[in-house]
Amino acid sequence: MIISTTESTSHYDHLEKMSVQELLTNINHEDKTVPHAVEKAIPQLEALVTQIVARMKQGGRLFYIGAGTSGRLGVVDASECPPTYGVPFDWVIGLMAGGDTAIRQAVENAEDDSNQAWEDLQTYQISELDSLVGLAASGRTPYVIGGLEKARAAGILTGCVVCNLGSAVAAAAEFPVEIVVGPEFVTGSTRMKSGTAQKLALNMISTSVMIQLGRVQGNKMVDMQMTNYKLVDRAIRMVRDQIDVTEDQARTLLEQHGSVRLAVAAGRHL
Repeated sequence: MIISTTESTSHYDHLEKMSVQELLTNINHEDKTVPHAVEKAIPQLEALVTQIVARMKQGGRLFYIGAGTSGRLGVVDASECPPTYGVPFDWVIGLMAGGDTAIRQAVENAEDDSNQAWEDLQTYQISELDSLVGLAASGRTPYVIGGLEKARAAGILTGCVVCNLGSAVAAAAEFPVEIVVGPEFVTGSTRMKSGTAQKLALNMISTSVMIQLGRVQGNKMVDMQMTNYKLVDRAIRMVRDQIDVTEDQARTLLEQHGSVRLAVAAGRHL
């Protein structure tokens, strides 16, 4: 039996005998290797993002599917796009095996159903303009494989982020991203380095897509939702950085127009 990279034995042993300092130091040492692994996958990420952007400019949406840690990371990334970039909640959608219940509590055998992802996607009437990215550290999750295969057969753009080479998930995707981070500190615990790699990749995908779609000006989140005092203060500073107004004037413009982008545009005509 061939052992996949994500299941291979840790470089460390007798973890229970390590001091807290040794544990933290050794975990950190392993974590430092992750960005280098992600860097090697930039060409694959570029190919995937380019295709996603082209479809979203035509009105398509971005879907993530996954199970366990991978699924949760997709849900988190999708849920952060509307407040960060002011986009509709159905622009980026994260789905995971077992549904919303599985975000907090594992749902037994949910990831082993190869038909469920496609059924979940039908709720959103996924179409050829949409893009589907499967997330699976192992690269062998039936929920993800089945979803990608059915989506690809239906003419939908498919990509994935996996942490093993030559996986079934990568074979099912038209634009695979393979980020091999090596053995986990705790053998097989893919919520660690593999999860970090997937999080970094998702940051890169969604951020690059949103910038390409014009949701950032300069380096500012000009369409962010101002849902708390911290974000209101940030928005006021952003407005004042761009136009010559007082703090009170900036606040009024934001209250009237609802975003930094619109407040600045209106302020320039005062």
